[in-house]
Amino acid sequence: MKKIIETFKNIYRIEELRYKLALTFWMLLAYRLGTYVTLPGVDPNMLQGSAQQSSGGIFGLINMFAGGAFARGSIFALGIMPYISASIVVQLLSLAVPSFQKMQKEGEEGRRKINQITRYLTIVITAVQSIGFLINLKSENPQAIVSITNPGEMSDFIFMLTATIVLTSSTMFVMWLGERITEKGIGNGISLIIMIGIIARLPFALKEEFNFKLSESGGGLVIFLIELAALFAVIMITILLVQGTRKIPVQYAKRVVGNRQYGGVRQYIPLKVNAAGVMPIIFAQALMFIPSTIAQFFPNYEAMQGVMAAFINPMSWTYNITFGLLIVIFTYFYTAISVNANQISDDMKRNGGFVPGVKPGKSTADFIDNVMSRITLPGAIFLAFVAILPSLANVLNINSQFAQFYGGTSLLILVGVVLDTLQQIESHLMMRHYDGLMKSGRIKGRNAVGAAV
Repeated sequence: MKKIIETFKNIYRIEELRYKLALTFWMLLAYRLGTYVTLPGVDPNMLQGSAQQSSGGIFGLINMFAGGAFARGSIFALGIMPYISASIVVQLLSLAVPSFQKMQKEGEEGRRKINQITRYLTIVITAVQSIGFLINLKSENPQAIVSITNPGEMSDFIFMLTATIVLTSSTMFVMWLGERITEKGIGNGISLIIMIGIIARLPFALKEEFNFKLSESGGGLVIFLIELAALFAVIMITILLVQGTRKIPVQYAKRVVGNRQYGGVRQYIPLKVNAAGVMPIIFAQALMFIPSTIAQFFPNYEAMQGVMAAFINPMSWTYNITFGLLIVIFTYFYTAISVNANQISDDMKRNGGFVPGVKPGKSTADFIDNVMSRITLPGAIFLAFVAILPSLANVLNINSQFAQFYGGTSLLILVGVVLDTLQQIESHLMMRHYDGLMKSGRIKGRNAVGAAV
């Protein structure tokens, strides 16, 4: 306890860190307050249809990512997911379109152009999703739409136009908040915004699960305590997954420069089992939201049969198998972006280092790439397994809202983002020669992969 108090004192003593934490807190608070601001022309007291719709299923997941804003008909109802979707499209284009590949190689100027294109694409995606959200809102809660003018087509058109503009502008504001947090605050802003929305739903989910277990068909308090213990075990395993590494030994040859001797020692390159962090989960989940977005344009989506209905139901085999495969694919995709074997090999060769038994240059790059591929596969499979755990938990009679925290996207994002943020705070403390947050060892985060979002 004494060490924790001393750590908080050390954090307060560092003016830059204090400023970053305060800025991050106020911006996240502004986002949370915005989730309670209802769209103009919507009566928040008449949104029973949205509340019922978002109590489970894919819309419940969307509502969780938006911090409850979806069910409340808030100006932040779409959250940050349109920006995530735009980022996916742009990154895929960067692999296939030569002009985008050229921009990536232009350094800071190229990144600025790509960011600008991502923002424009976010506006387009948000506008389309806004229309789908409003059509679904009118279908589920026709009594909640307040006609400001005389009822009629013009009134509906004015409502749709103004609400679409508000939703689009609000998403761009949330995106701006995330970018400012990343630039001037602590942690990755976009990831923190998603995380804070998830955390906001946790107390309600715990309350619902507790009440459900105390009911006649729930199983009792003992079962609830067992579920909490199992959740704690899953969290510990997830932390090990995020922090797990495979170390490659590197021998540095002796070099004499002037009167000083360099090298002659063995060091290790830590390759992370999950180098991509939580980004594969976020990207895969954004793609899985596409069927539900399409379904919003057809309010009677429950009557839809076949493939679309299966993709809307997160408990279906089709949904979970597709979700798992997308996570594995995006894990390899993001690992290839974040871990450049050729660059690592060149850096080692330039500094007189080599992997024992492996020739420097291309052979070393191939060796690192092969090791990375082998350790990424089990990491990707386990990541996919944790992501579909909520479906298994739901089958075991766990309330659907609480099941979302029982592994899955929510838990992986919470663990990954918290570790990443704590790692940045730890770096500030260690840089000023203060003790870190932990007694033994440094906190290992996600190598800031989330900054790519």
